[in-house]
Amino acid sequence: MVRIYNTLSRSLEEFEPVVAGKVGIYTCGPTVYRDVHIGNFRTYLTTDILVRLFKYKEYDVKSVMNITDVGHFRYSAEKNKVIDPVIEEANLLGVTPLELSRRYTEKFISDSKKLNILPPDNLPKASEHIDEMIEVIQVLIDKGYAYESRSAGSTSSPRASSGQADGNIYFSVEKFKDYGKLSGNTLDKAEALLEAVRVSRETDKKDSADFALWKSQEDRIMSFKSPWGQGVPGWHIECSVMSMKYLGITFDIHLGGEDLIFPHHEDEIAQSEAFSGRKFSNYFMHTSYLLVDEEKMSRSKNNIYTLNDLNNRDFSAMDFKYLTYQTHYRSYMNFTWDALKSSRTAYLKLLDFMSKIPNSGEISDKYEAKFMDAVEKDLNMPKALAVLWELIRSSEPESKKYGTIKLFDGILGLKIIENSKKIIDVPDEVKQMAVDRDKLRAKKKYLLADQIRYKIEKKGYIVEDMEKGSRVLKRI
Repeated sequence: MVRIYNTLSRSLEEFEPVVAGKVGIYTCGPTVYRDVHIGNFRTYLTTDILVRLFKYKEYDVKSVMNITDVGHFRYSAEKNKVIDPVIEEANLLGVTPLELSRRYTEKFISDSKKLNILPPDNLPKASEHIDEMIEVIQVLIDKGYAYESRSAGSTSSPRASSGQADGNIYFSVEKFKDYGKLSGNTLDKAEALLEAVRVSRETDKKDSADFALWKSQEDRIMSFKSPWGQGVPGWHIECSVMSMKYLGITFDIHLGGEDLIFPHHEDEIAQSEAFSGRKFSNYFMHTSYLLVDEEKMSRSKNNIYTLNDLNNRDFSAMDFKYLTYQTHYRSYMNFTWDALKSSRTAYLKLLDFMSKIPNSGEISDKYEAKFMDAVEKDLNMPKALAVLWELIRSSEPESKKYGTIKLFDGILGLKIIENSKKIIDVPDEVKQMAVDRDKLRAKKKYLLADQIRYKIEKKGYIVEDMEKGSRVLKRI
């Protein structure tokens, strides 16, 4: 029985699919204008565990993740205005927005493969679904949930209607009576609501809480034709349209980082349910922030890291993936280099153990049940890892340990079998260097020994000192 914490109900719920035996999962993907950082990947790893869990339970899984290559406007404090980061970065690098987004989409896919994240069944791009977005926006206008703003005579009053149409389309939040049911930011909590939508600096809206469905952009580098003139879709409408297109009007689970609860996911619910008259997603799951040395990641603090940054310090994607499993996805995760080093040590110990026991397909029913019980209770990966190490230290036959850990890795996705074979693949030349280093250490010639260690590590291997001598493992 799979139980997940549903942000909609703020409670742990037993999962009930829309269609028996099937599960549709939508994850808000990256805005592709620079490398995706490790905080974002923590969210995508949550999706990966969930997909793997449902596959283990023999559900027919359909996973969708979008690529935002247009329309994600953000407020820039530095420039004191709302910007499109894709266009800003493209201009800076002297490439077209589509060239930039294509480059970073490929990099995102490559990094996802390094983390052994199962690829989604659909990876739709916002720029390729403009026609569908226009159709949904028009329905919202026809149903009275959306309006075109006016360039003259407009005021902050909800009753303003004079002036000329200017091509900007907004969703009227007051028309959707259930607004705020996900985040709690209901219209009667105006102060909190306005603070949360501080990035929306439009002055042509009827109400400050209204959000953009379409923005008029006549002179924009990348814009699209619409009944309201050249422009671009709002960020929120993109996810509504792509999720409903590939998963249906009502689907099972919507995932994202907790920073997306409001306004992004709240606005998705409003426009989707106003459009269809039906429930949007039955479950919302949100991954908490990844902190760095107890601080939120920010470019001003120079503490935003990518997988490439980790690799440059000789850590692998699997080291980081293992590290994320030590914190529940709904808890803040504090990233430190010392913690990552400890994670690498534990991961190598796991691989080393697997390299020494016989290959077998036998399974320990006892430990399979304990492991799956942890994962099925809202993806409790810290407990799942504890069960893994309990099995390793147990009196279970080694044949059962091998087969059971192999089964666990179907959920963990840590490449345990594959990498346990790789780490012991050390050439004789490197082994001899380690022997020479041990001899120097025995003679207390530590400086010379350290020089050999450095050479070994430069070749891509790790030296582990033991009570008697040392051993060399290939860096994964």
